[in-house]
Amino acid sequence: MKEEAGILELSFQMGETLLKNGAEISRVQETMERVASAYQVETFHVYVLTNAIFAEGVEGGSQHSVELRHIPGTTTHLGRICAVNQLSREIAQGQHTVEEAFQILEKIQKTPYSPLPLATAACAVGSASFSYLFGGDAFDALTALFCGVLLELFLYWAGKRDLSKFLTNLTASALVTLCGAVFLLLGVGHHMDKIIIGSIIRLVPGVALTTSIRDFFHGDYLSGAIRMLDAFLVGGCIAVGVGVVVRCLSLVTGGAVL
Repeated sequence: MKEEAGILELSFQMGETLLKNGAEISRVQETMERVASAYQVETFHVYVLTNAIFAEGVEGGSQHSVELRHIPGTTTHLGRICAVNQLSREIAQGQHTVEEAFQILEKIQKTPYSPLPLATAACAVGSASFSYLFGGDAFDALTALFCGVLLELFLYWAGKRDLSKFLTNLTASALVTLCGAVFLLLGVGHHMDKIIIGSIIRLVPGVALTTSIRDFFHGDYLSGAIRMLDAFLVGGCIAVGVGVVVRCLSLVTGGAVL
């Protein structure tokens, strides 16, 4: 029973790591079942939602081990997802004992996110590129670049304080819109709409929306609906943040920022 409990805990932690870092529901469930099967758990049942995992293992037809775990929030870290997928394949091939798998998983869970300078540079370049791609000129791209730097620094600050996702997105979109308007009034940028589009692209929940569609395709309708609702709410917060600032500035400047 003790060994099976360890297998269940390993399976749970691998599933939790995948779910926390943005994996789709079918991948989480398949990975947990693959681990249990590789270590010859007699019977294993798992049910996964976007914020919870339920699992039951049966040994000898009578001894039950049941776990329920709540996953309060998710982010996106594709490196961890790929590493857990690779670990599950190696476990299925019989390359690791339970103890060895725990050690590898612990290292995976400690894989850091991109350092702040790199994340800031990526956000800045991405914002500038999308601003130019959607029809802005070089000055609009330059303005979006500065807005992208400010946005990533704000998101880093907000992440350290565990602010609500919706409050973070609303405030961040308002902040970059205000920043873009200031540059526009100073004569640096020329098209407010192109500046805003490039600046907020970092906030768009594209991964969440794509994952929700994949969940629908795999028959996980409840999880897909939850993820899609979350994506739409985030999009709504972004729209509100941008709209409020643009409206207020239009009233103050007489429409100069439009």
